[in-house]
Amino acid sequence: MPRLVKIAGPAALLVVAFVSLLAALQFGGAAQAPLVFDPGPVVRYGLPITTMLVDLGVAGTLGALVLVCFALSDRDKEFTKALDFAAAAAGFWAVASGATAFLTFMNYYTKPISLDSDFGSLLGQFLTGTGLGQAWLVTTLVAAAVTVLCFAARNRTLLLFVTVLAAVGLVPMALQGHSADAAGHDAATTSLGLHLVFAAIWLGGLLTIVVIRKTLVGGRIGPVLSRYSSLAIVCFIVVAASGYVNAALRVGTLAQLLTPYGILVLVKVFALGALGIFGLVQRRFLVARMQKSGNGGSRFFWWLVAAELGFMGLASGVAAALAKTATPVSQAAITTTPAYILTGEPLPPELTFARYFTVWRFDLFWILIIAFLAFFYLAGVWRLHKRGDPWPWYRVVLWLAGLALLFYVTNGGVNAYEKYLFSAHMLGHMVLAMMIPVLLAPAAPITLALRAITKRTDGSRGPREWIMLAVHSRVAGFLTNPIVAAVLFAGSLWVFYYTPLFSWATTDHIGHTWMVVHFLVTGYLFVQSMIGVDPVPRRAPYPLRLLILLATMAFHAFFGLSLMTGSGLLLANWFGAMGRTWGPSAIVDQQTGGGIAWSVGEIPTVILAITVAIMWSRSDERDAKRLDRKADRDGDAELEEYNRMLADRARRG
Repeated sequence: MPRLVKIAGPAALLVVAFVSLLAALQFGGAAQAPLVFDPGPVVRYGLPITTMLVDLGVAGTLGALVLVCFALSDRDKEFTKALDFAAAAAGFWAVASGATAFLTFMNYYTKPISLDSDFGSLLGQFLTGTGLGQAWLVTTLVAAAVTVLCFAARNRTLLLFVTVLAAVGLVPMALQGHSADAAGHDAATTSLGLHLVFAAIWLGGLLTIVVIRKTLVGGRIGPVLSRYSSLAIVCFIVVAASGYVNAALRVGTLAQLLTPYGILVLVKVFALGALGIFGLVQRRFLVARMQKSGNGGSRFFWWLVAAELGFMGLASGVAAALAKTATPVSQAAITTTPAYILTGEPLPPELTFARYFTVWRFDLFWILIIAFLAFFYLAGVWRLHKRGDPWPWYRVVLWLAGLALLFYVTNGGVNAYEKYLFSAHMLGHMVLAMMIPVLLAPAAPITLALRAITKRTDGSRGPREWIMLAVHSRVAGFLTNPIVAAVLFAGSLWVFYYTPLFSWATTDHIGHTWMVVHFLVTGYLFVQSMIGVDPVPRRAPYPLRLLILLATMAFHAFFGLSLMTGSGLLLANWFGAMGRTWGPSAIVDQQTGGGIAWSVGEIPTVILAITVAIMWSRSDERDAKRLDRKADRDGDAELEEYNRMLADRARRG
């Protein structure tokens, strides 16, 4: 690759990002002095600039770490080079975050900078005592920690957790800006968080490949580019979907696309469309050709990469300006209804049986998760079919049925009403923990993945290698133990509902997402230990499985009865303060939820017990047939030997 092209890519990214940021600030009005208090041009221009630099630092960090974990070989210099780049980018991220935190404080501080104790005290109070200051403080500390870990860690398993930590560092950023006070706060927070993470992986991955290009020798450029291309497709889908949700929430109507904010959104859409075309050209033509020839010196390809980075710079600059530009939809709507004050959403209409299926509250996070799970499962089945390997049709049906039920619970009437009614919340809990896993576990997704995904031999870890590592780990062996799985499954009921976890999961969107993941995972582990077909370190005997199921059933019944007969209201300052004028009282609704926990929760348990009994019976039949075949082969030598032993004892007696 010519040296000019290597420099042109990062240069195009930075130059276009800065120019587009300044132009967008001017066009959108964010650079104009406010009427009430003007912090000065340094803050007005410096704050969006440092915010954009934070985005670029995050991109370099996350993109490099994702490639280290999923695309690069630890046998070659590419691994070390990418880690060094991740460390440098994380350090840049930390410095930019610190600068952004200071400029954010100055945006509200009405006096000149001073070195006296009062200024330092106010700055410290802002960073530790306000939500905005705490968000930037946490972001800075996470970036600093990632910097140190990228220098210190070389174990790829540990680096996977470092990657997760870096992604978690974006959560405070997702809670800021327009999403903090937007109508539809949960949807805005989810879409912004997804947008930040996957845009960073997309941009940072390409930038990392440019930086480590010289280390990709011996035909390595083809496989690495192919793996990045697959990641880029996923990132493009998520960025496009999350960007649409963000625009819909903040632009409102098509007519408002002609406002300054709407026009900037259209510019960003144009950049995203161009990036999609670049990605299509790369994957369909250039990457495949370079992978076959092993030639990493295609001048046209690297000039295309430079142009792609330029468009990424355009999208980054406009995105940073949009965060400071007033939206055409007012986000400061004030209402005095108790439900709106508590949830940020208007109270839905009175719940009827029909509204469980006609009222929807969509969650982009789960829509994307379910869509990808369905696609990759079907792609795996198709890959097996093409090479002539059979896969049972009923497993496909079970998988799709489980995902359809998961889609309903996370987006349908249950999701729309569970913030307001404990009974709807409990119905969602029971379906997540007990019904959906009964459909998903017998579909054997792990077995399908291990059979369909190509094994790597170049020292990198792909999805198959990570799955194998997880399945054979001590943690997996511990969690899939039937007794441990049962304790996690049933014991978490009491821990969740009678600790502050319930309040966090109910009042906070991140807590709610954690709750869904927790119940889904614990339920899946329990069902997998009972009737699953995926590989686990050890299987419990069938009598023990039935005993555990009976104990779990009794535990669930006791939990449901305690709610049905209890007179103390859980989260009284939430469910009891909604101001509902329809439906039963909060305590009656909670008792109804206890009945749901008892009745609905027992149905899947009975299904599991019947399934275990059938599996036990078939296992006995298989053992009997195996013994019969053995007897046919050796003339029932074992029985003859046993009879001779009895005859010898009789003679001696």
